[in-house]
Amino acid sequence: MRITLLLDLDDTLLETNMDVFIPVYFKALSTALAGAVPPDVMIPALTGGTKAMMGNMDPALTLREVFDSHFFPKLGTDRLALQSSIDRFYDEVFPTLGTMTKPIPEAVRLVDWALGQGHRVVIATNPIFPLKAVQHRLRWAELPPEKYPFALVTSYETFHFTKETVAYYPEVLAQLGWPDDPVVMVGDDIEREVKPTQAAGFPVFWVRESNDVPSEQDHIPRGKLESFQSWLEKTDPEKLKITLQTPQALLATLRSTPAAISTLAASVPVDGWSRKPAPAEWCLTEILCHLRDVERAVNLPRIRTILAEENPFLPGEDTDHWVQEHKCAEQDGAEILIDFIRARKETIGLISKLQDEWSRTARHAIFGRTTLLELVGIIAGHDRVHVQQIWKTIHAGW
Repeated sequence: MRITLLLDLDDTLLETNMDVFIPVYFKALSTALAGAVPPDVMIPALTGGTKAMMGNMDPALTLREVFDSHFFPKLGTDRLALQSSIDRFYDEVFPTLGTMTKPIPEAVRLVDWALGQGHRVVIATNPIFPLKAVQHRLRWAELPPEKYPFALVTSYETFHFTKETVAYYPEVLAQLGWPDDPVVMVGDDIEREVKPTQAAGFPVFWVRESNDVPSEQDHIPRGKLESFQSWLEKTDPEKLKITLQTPQALLATLRSTPAAISTLAASVPVDGWSRKPAPAEWCLTEILCHLRDVERAVNLPRIRTILAEENPFLPGEDTDHWVQEHKCAEQDGAEILIDFIRARKETIGLISKLQDEWSRTARHAIFGRTTLLELVGIIAGHDRVHVQQIWKTIHAGW
């Protein structure tokens, strides 16, 4: 059975002391750009931009956009003015920093084995670096992207969330089209990988040299990297299913949907928005129109009703016919996506700070007695179905 493996990079596949590496990296970049920007201005701007990325919760903004909005104003310039110097740094200077890292032979063996088994391998590194930098780090790990067919390599150009925000994990799966395979995250950092992965409802294997852990972490599958293959082969695939059963996991998924769709849609040519995989199927514009209209006319009103009334009755909605009635195919797909993101942010705003309200009840015409938590779970499931549809539509021969 095919399994989707999310593999952390630093200190899982590549020996790296990030506490030492990051300051050296920042200093090297500031030195390379010193002719245009004084280092005493550059370093605080780099630090501030990085912190802004780590705190981003806006699905409308890629991490690069978040970084740029904090970084370049501090320098009194824009990206265009420095882009050639930045490119030269990543092409010529950044590769020399590989001496601060060390490849892990077992990592290469693991990736070779996983790909040989037909598993889907994702380089799930914290996406605070440009893709060029991540690719260099993969070469340092003796896993060059030119050789290894990774399903996805996460970077700040195409991702909207970092690992700390939990939404990173469903964004990875959504960018892959929410495959139905079993999935497991493999990483060493308890705060950036283990805890956020579990909060997102994803299975995790904690890469750890020592077996000495606090009692509250004793239930987490763990071991040295070389023990992961054996653990995976012995683990029932049913235990590697994603479970979206908590408010935190559901919120992370709801945030990830418009973010991932934005990245997927960015690769679509102008004429691709109206192209249908088959005559009876929806094109990308129609799928997005459906998501937007359901968000506006079904999801938001239901949530508001449950929060405002005691055990309200919620009528069933047949929404598929709206695609024709609203003439969705004639609308502007890019504008529809913007509208969907705006509506989804409104939904998230309604529920992101709820506490006991998740247990509020309602009577649904089809589902019967339900709760707010269950209805938000239905929204997340609906998202997943249509992200799968979007991915298949985009990859249908073009």
